[in-house]
Amino acid sequence: MSNKSDWMLLHARLHKTLRQLNLLPKQATILIAISGGQDSLCLGKLLLDLQSKWSWEIAIAHCDHRWSSDAGIAEHVNQIAHNWQIPIYFKEAHNLKETEEAARKWRYQALVEIAQEQNFKYIVTGHTKSDRAETFLYNLTRGAGADGISSLSWRRFLSEEIQLVRPLLNVSRQETLEFCQHFQLPIWLDAVNNNKKYARNRVRGELIPYLQTNFNPQVENSLAQTAELLRADVEYLEDKAQELLEKVVSQDGYKLNRVVLFNASLAIQRRAIRQFLPNVIGKTPNYLQIEAVVNLISAPNKSRTSSLPGGAIAEVQGDWIVCLKDS
Repeated sequence: MSNKSDWMLLHARLHKTLRQLNLLPKQATILIAISGGQDSLCLGKLLLDLQSKWSWEIAIAHCDHRWSSDAGIAEHVNQIAHNWQIPIYFKEAHNLKETEEAARKWRYQALVEIAQEQNFKYIVTGHTKSDRAETFLYNLTRGAGADGISSLSWRRFLSEEIQLVRPLLNVSRQETLEFCQHFQLPIWLDAVNNNKKYARNRVRGELIPYLQTNFNPQVENSLAQTAELLRADVEYLEDKAQELLEKVVSQDGYKLNRVVLFNASLAIQRRAIRQFLPNVIGKTPNYLQIEAVVNLISAPNKSRTSSLPGGAIAEVQGDWIVCLKDS
């Protein structure tokens, strides 16, 4: 741990956040995802400095997309791990499609693989308040509901035993930059972050500055706070929907009691059906598929949906909505 005189306010804030939210317990095994950018460097330095206080076992993970724009990053992060005297683990992609979504999915998969191979229970990433605001806007423009626009949560399970934790969701990107500058951390300036072909970069570089200039200078704070409020609402509604689903689903898992469903609010009906449908169609349902089944709750007998993914249909049979294979 650094000398206490080297600590900044951000050290104390993170220490307080970890205690209040119980994000990373004492003696936890923690894999820090470091890209080389300012946010992940800031997170790595903070956790390194706090390590002795919490008795953590920590290591770095770096995911190399093997894109031409990534040349040199892996060596740069390796040098950081050497300077900090902590272990580092690498994963390399092979023929990874150069899209935001493909890269994001592969990184999480790679991080879970490293955590499983090396027996780490926590993966931490440097997502910030700024990322939360940008995700809010990005998902809002794509028609997401409350779940989507509040999707950057403090923690979630990536597998039965491995948690993803985002300890910097109350820290802005400006603050991580100032922290890195104070400690002279070697920030890697990734050219991909300025590529406007990626929608998230346009949100970051164009939409957020426009809103700050023309509407609210504190728009990042406002959106992040809204996301935090929505996240608590979402968790409550999901719990209620799960309780309802347990009451209405048949033992074979393919029928819903629409009499009981009818007495629930529309918000809970939608969520219960969204939780139910993946078992039938093998994927997360979209809005139209959920609404098609919701409409059957009060529909006449023998009413049915058009084909759902996987060739399934839902049909009203008396008091039940029954999911069948379309013949």
